[in-house]
Amino acid sequence: MSNALNKADELFHGNQGLDLDAAHKYVAKALNGTDDGELFLEYRESESISLDDRRIRAASFDTRRGFGLRAVLGEAVYFAHAGDLSAPALARAAETIRAAKAMEYSVSAADPIPAAAPLYEGVNPLGEAPFADRAALLKRIDDFARAADPRVVQVMASIAGEWQVIEIIRAGGARVADIRPLVRLNISVVLEVNGKRESGSHGAGGRSGYGAYIAPDFWQDAVREAIRQAEVNLNAVPAPAGEMQVVLGPGWPGILLHEAIGHGLEGDFNRKQTSAFAGLMGSRVASKGVTVVDDGTIPNRRGSLTIDDEGTPTSRTVLIDDGVLTGFIQDRQNARLMNMRATGNGRRQSYAHAPMPRMTNTIMLGGQDNKEDMIASVKRGLYAVNFGGGQVDITSGKFVFAASEAYLIENGKITTPVKGATLIGNGPDALTKVEMIGNDLMLDPGIGTCGKNGQGVPVGVGQPTIKLSGLTIGGTVA
Repeated sequence: MSNALNKADELFHGNQGLDLDAAHKYVAKALNGTDDGELFLEYRESESISLDDRRIRAASFDTRRGFGLRAVLGEAVYFAHAGDLSAPALARAAETIRAAKAMEYSVSAADPIPAAAPLYEGVNPLGEAPFADRAALLKRIDDFARAADPRVVQVMASIAGEWQVIEIIRAGGARVADIRPLVRLNISVVLEVNGKRESGSHGAGGRSGYGAYIAPDFWQDAVREAIRQAEVNLNAVPAPAGEMQVVLGPGWPGILLHEAIGHGLEGDFNRKQTSAFAGLMGSRVASKGVTVVDDGTIPNRRGSLTIDDEGTPTSRTVLIDDGVLTGFIQDRQNARLMNMRATGNGRRQSYAHAPMPRMTNTIMLGGQDNKEDMIASVKRGLYAVNFGGGQVDITSGKFVFAASEAYLIENGKITTPVKGATLIGNGPDALTKVEMIGNDLMLDPGIGTCGKNGQGVPVGVGQPTIKLSGLTIGGTVA
């Protein structure tokens, strides 16, 4: 953490920055008599390049620096932010919060225990090679895709990276910092056969430099996977509708778990009694064998953080243990109000946003079954391998998800690919329908972004192959 603090001193408290003594003074003034709060300082460099049909269609580079000052008193949050790292700007923010907050006094919560060690190297991916080299890579991807399959009529590719340095200063003078790299590569192709067009895509990323993702072996495999998915869609028939058994593939299908179940286990929704899981702590909410964790400590993963945006080290939080609800995803405020432990899940999109409980890497752990036995046990059902978008109602738990790659299962065998399949159900109810849990746990390739209350943060998901006894499939009625 000392390297991160050194970098924070350079970026935030140098000659053109915010004097550290002044920062401590104004933080103490703003947070006097509150339950909690912090000064969050951020420096971020980000870039994005996108190619469409042989041309670079967009390229951007952005640098931003600013602070967010937050005071917490009971259920109330007072927040001010600015893109100006100066003592006068912080003084105005501190005075605004002091004047706005109720003049009631409380005992400030204890500072988080510092993290043991960073989970990723502080490399700045944007400084690894010239910007032009990444633009040239996208053109090579286009050329390779068209050479790999003559049916390719369109290629879309993008590469994005960012380097974020954050520092958190608390009222008692405690300081923590983190240096966070993040990269992502996306590839989509369109195939055409006899006037019919279908698309396929693949992407990956994580908290590292660009190195692994710009290696030819990696991006060439990604192109082949995108072509494979497009070919599957070319041969797909309309999905049937009705109630049927469902087998979900490993890895990215965990996005259904994230949306339909994970959000319902966030502390704020449960404290306010607006989650379908509210009041069920200690109760059986899933089939035996179902264990779900939120783990922000996996090195280099897209959803991982050494510390969250309140300074709490991330953790491996068991949410559901063998079918029983045992934990919630917590930031400091909701954990205190619920008399629970903060789990290192206080996250914010940027310095201009207040933190709230958010997932990191949400994973269903593996079991003892194998995929072949699951498929063989299904007379008529659906095998869903990949998902696109979806919608969830947190209060009721109801969800609708579109499968981007799915197949019919007929008489114990995977047969025809289908398109237009949507999975319709209720998150808590779906957990009770898990009949078999695979031994092939897989994490997603590093592409997830989670939205909540207008804020987006990078996340990860994972699961083994699982079999559910029945879900409603929206498709074509015969």
